[in-house]
Amino acid sequence: MADAEEFGAELTDFRERVAELRANRALPGGGGPANLDAALFELQYVSDVLWPRYEQLVAAQRQNARPADPREQQLLRAVFQGLPVPVVLLDRDSVVSRLNFAASQLFGLRAGYAAGRSITASFAHEGRAAFRGQVAAVARHEGSRSLAVELMHGLGNGAGGDERPTRLWVTLTAVRPPGHRRTAVLAVCQPMTKGAGRRPAAPGVAATEPAGRPDPAEVSSHVELMDLLDDMVVALLDDTGPRAESPLARACRVLHGRFADWVIADVAARDGAPEDGWLRRVTVLGPGNGPGADRAEAVAAQDPAAAPLIGEAARAGASALQVRPEDPFALGKAADGLPVLALTEASSLLCVPLRPPSGAVLGVLTLLRVGPRHAFELAEASAMERMSRHIALALRAA
Repeated sequence: MADAEEFGAELTDFRERVAELRANRALPGGGGPANLDAALFELQYVSDVLWPRYEQLVAAQRQNARPADPREQQLLRAVFQGLPVPVVLLDRDSVVSRLNFAASQLFGLRAGYAAGRSITASFAHEGRAAFRGQVAAVARHEGSRSLAVELMHGLGNGAGGDERPTRLWVTLTAVRPPGHRRTAVLAVCQPMTKGAGRRPAAPGVAATEPAGRPDPAEVSSHVELMDLLDDMVVALLDDTGPRAESPLARACRVLHGRFADWVIADVAARDGAPEDGWLRRVTVLGPGNGPGADRAEAVAAQDPAAAPLIGEAARAGASALQVRPEDPFALGKAADGLPVLALTEASSLLCVPLRPPSGAVLGVLTLLRVGPRHAFELAEASAMERMSRHIALALRAA
């Protein structure tokens, strides 16, 4: 370490002397014999001192480097080969270093034959240049990226008549495998079936795939959210029901079962502080039969001040979305000491403050999903924030 620091200091001094020589050359008479001799001396210094010192440091670093564990290398190779998605390791010229079993099946190539050959030979001609350019950019550490490529004509159908994908969504990222002196590029190939829409890129990855047909699942989810939003507005505006029922109670009935398995509503007292009974629990809707009813009573008896996540949402006025929450006491605990998240068996939660566009927080709505039901998504959380503003306006008007 001391030798490296000393070498770095000498190299810094050398660069400063070279910069001074360049500055002197711009002065009148700066190209005289004295400056020329000094420049030749510096070149000789690099050749006789700095370069041998650099070679010694590199040799010492290689000698002190810990040899790779062969068992770990075997494990990495087994993981690479066993990946269920096609993966190819390329150099900056798109030449194959290795590919896993799934990739050899996709491209119809044996691993021994593919190594040392460009993977672009398996792509349609019009997309080869773009692919090579993207691989080179990733190898230059310009960031990961994704693009769509067409397989070469003839690779689309298998010998047995089974239809294979003719279009791939390839994600490229830079890696430095052990023992490699240069940066490699890892290409993950995801087959795109016919009629599929645009495959989203990973976060931070530049996507070059043009927009296509929308995903039917995304369209269906969007329609369900729009229907829920419409029913929520109708429930808040319809005052033909029991006059004793508040807008918040009507909103909870719309959300229960359809959007969330558990719906917990807390409202803020008109005269109170966050430290002095600021919130009070008014609604708990959970499983209605069997032990679910007892659990709902236990949750209803809880003091909202004992739920850290609810208190934080009320004070900060910001929503919270958690999938498989790590802190079991995020929603506090029941009277018997059991965490509410364990009591409700929640797998994801959404905590939304009821705050009108202008004004203070009027309450907090906590939604839980349990069991095999899919977790709350960002689109659902965004739709719930819109509905929370509607609920807050109805509460303030009431």
